[in-house]
Amino acid sequence: MTEQGTILLSSKGIKDLRKSISKLEHKQSALISALRDIDKTDTHDQRLIRIEKLSELEYVENELRNKRYILHRAKPLPRKRDALKVVLGSAVELIDISGRIVKYTIVNGIEANPTEGRISADSPLGQSLLGKTLQDTIRWGNNLQIHKMQLIAIK
Repeated sequence: MTEQGTILLSSKGIKDLRKSISKLEHKQSALISALRDIDKTDTHDQRLIRIEKLSELEYVENELRNKRYILHRAKPLPRKRDALKVVLGSAVELIDISGRIVKYTIVNGIEANPTEGRISADSPLGQSLLGKTLQDTIRWGNNLQIHKMQLIAIK
């Protein structure tokens, strides 16, 4: 059990978050520098550009604040996980009815990226997987279409 407010992230998730913060800090510096170069009262076009840059700077600073808050609350996923049932941080292998095998890692929504095989524990598939054991049939979807796969490995 985690203390309230803690966000569990993989080591890759924490690394990616730090990298994102670094990029935003660089962008913030570039915007501040660009704003210094724009004369405040020169032309109408320059005033519009300044307003646009100020708006972009506000967005970047909000993103920075949010990501720093998340990083402050982030804790690494426990290294030792239960290999008998699916939990946050588990790497799973599933097989569909056509025999295709797919691999996913169950992560916090902040670091989810299905194209890289990281699915959110809050997603329909992620919720269906949590607590399951080997050979369980996983079902998820809506009333129009139900997907089924069998859990064949938990790491």
